[in-house]
Amino acid sequence: MLDKQKTKPSFIGLAGNIGVGKTTFTKLLSEKLNWTPFFESVSDNPYLSDFYTDMKRWSFNLQIFFLHKRFEMHQKMSASSTSVIQDRTIYEDLEIFAKNLYRLGNLSQRDWDNYCGLFKVMNFYLKRPDLIIYLKADTDTLLRRIKKRGRDYENSIDPEYIHTLNISYDRWIESISDQHVMTIETDYFNIFEDAKAFNDIQKDILKRL
Repeated sequence: MLDKQKTKPSFIGLAGNIGVGKTTFTKLLSEKLNWTPFFESVSDNPYLSDFYTDMKRWSFNLQIFFLHKRFEMHQKMSASSTSVIQDRTIYEDLEIFAKNLYRLGNLSQRDWDNYCGLFKVMNFYLKRPDLIIYLKADTDTLLRRIKKRGRDYENSIDPEYIHTLNISYDRWIESISDQHVMTIETDYFNIFEDAKAFNDIQKDILKRL
């Protein structure tokens, strides 16, 4: 029997590219460990379908929406009296998605500067996660999973966009020196079938905390 709850509540941030399985992992791990899950605002996002159709036009709007929702969620998690697990961290909004859109020319210099300034102010009020869990998969695996789940607004995702995000994730994870990070390779890991592997992951997470 795993220890369900530490005396001091834990704050876990789950990181990973589109289609890697963060939502499923968050749901199952929160159920196993009796932690409170916080999920990314996707179904209620009014910009996603427009964004995938015209990234240059909607990038700034989309990123501001995500940042707004993630900061609001982060404050709720920080005040929680129970352990929490978050489906995608607020740091990915800046380090992965906004930065990647800027590099691709889909965010103008003034929008990027504006976004970074806003994030810098927000960051002052952020409680850092006790552990960031990075779910990693190669681009082909991600594309297969995205296709399998069949979300309409993801039908127009450019494979090259997913690949550039993957590169950004690896670069960001390697650069982190002031936070604890746990990387889980998921290319050959089926969370629904590999019960032993999932149980070992749970034990490793609790050990790291």
